[in-house]
Amino acid sequence: MTINNIKKHFLNELSNLYLKQEVESFFYLLTEAFLDLKRVDIILDPNKKIVYEVEQKYNSALAKLKKEIPIQYIIGTTEFYGLPFTVNENVLIPRPETEELAAWVVQEVKWQKAKGKSKEVKVKKPLTILDIGTGSGCIAIALAKNLTNAKVWALDVSKKAIEVAQNNAKLNHVNVQFLNEDILTLKKLPVKLDVIVSNPPYVRELEKEEIKKNVLENEPHLALFVKDHNPLLFYDKIADIAKENLNPNGKLYFEINQYLGNETVTLLQEKGFEHIKLKKDIFGNDRMVRAKYIL
Repeated sequence: MTINNIKKHFLNELSNLYLKQEVESFFYLLTEAFLDLKRVDIILDPNKKIVYEVEQKYNSALAKLKKEIPIQYIIGTTEFYGLPFTVNENVLIPRPETEELAAWVVQEVKWQKAKGKSKEVKVKKPLTILDIGTGSGCIAIALAKNLTNAKVWALDVSKKAIEVAQNNAKLNHVNVQFLNEDILTLKKLPVKLDVIVSNPPYVRELEKEEIKKNVLENEPHLALFVKDHNPLLFYDKIADIAKENLNPNGKLYFEINQYLGNETVTLLQEKGFEHIKLKKDIFGNDRMVRAKYIL
């Protein structure tokens, strides 16, 4: 069988489930993973013969795609903030919105306003940063990679998620200290912090019908959902932790439920946070909040 035959087979078999562009994207991602071939390589040599063992890999991947298993889990890798990450069913697949959150932290840590202009800040003492609910480690590792003067910690309740994140830290050659803790029962952190960032569970049970099947049936519910009656559970607890553990003028960053932006801002105001900013993502949804705790 040739590479072009396999592509046609994918298009025929998956046309009732996915758009043509999606199927082509899956095919090219798999081809790069299985054969280390780019799209241009396939265009230049569409009749390249595929050995039986590789053909079987494609067939296995095709069967999983028919079950709507995410392509990132099938190939075991994804990209976040320009960095490679391994992923499996124990961690969420990093989203573009979360990448925006990491970029916001990097931007505000590295740059400050001075007389209406932004200037880069060269901080002498190491910044201390904690990522709560780290999952694959994508936020913590992106911050460690881009803020070389930072000491980064990352916390998650899932031991299996921590293992994935530790491997990703090694993959990206950064030093991150990992904590296997439940933030809801944690009493004290081992370090005072300049920045706390978190993408905690925030999807309410009532919003499950909005979630795509490939997410709902494959990604860890522990990292996604909260009860309808207490949707800000994690924000409430993390804000309390932040009050106790942030250095003077320390900042707290959250990814949030798009429907609960005002409620999240109100919660932070009631806890004494200041300079609160609600920020939209690239899709125009309320998605991020930044707050400062001034002692």
